[in-house]
Amino acid sequence: MRRAIVWLDVVAFVIVWGLVFRHGPRTSIWICGLGLGVLSFPFWIVARLQLGRSFTVRAEARHLVTRGLYARLRHPIYIFGGLAYLGAFLALHNRGMLVAYLVFSVLVQGMRARRETQVLEAAFGQAYRDYRVRTWF
Repeated sequence: MRRAIVWLDVVAFVIVWGLVFRHGPRTSIWICGLGLGVLSFPFWIVARLQLGRSFTVRAEARHLVTRGLYARLRHPIYIFGGLAYLGAFLALHNRGMLVAYLVFSVLVQGMRARRETQVLEAAFGQAYRDYRVRTWF
């Protein structure tokens, strides 16, 4: 059950992509959205795999992962997952869904990133502060 919850966002993305292919009008915006999703999705999955058992739904400090994509980015899952979903919603040509997604992404993911920063800094102290200096978002 835990494994299913951990990958629920990816499963939801695959369902949204099914809608993109079934209902998305084949326009230049559809192609751009499709391209953004296709380019972002592999990085999103790689970030999830690199985080390994340190990935949790709620912020926890299991290990400080600083290799792979995490050597340059503190939150590659949020970045690449967000870009993949953005591509899907662009491809669907649904402004309401796009606006709702952007609000969700900025507000909720921003709050999650701040919470993770607090938890990791409390657990790893100076090691995490040094890591923050070397990385972006």
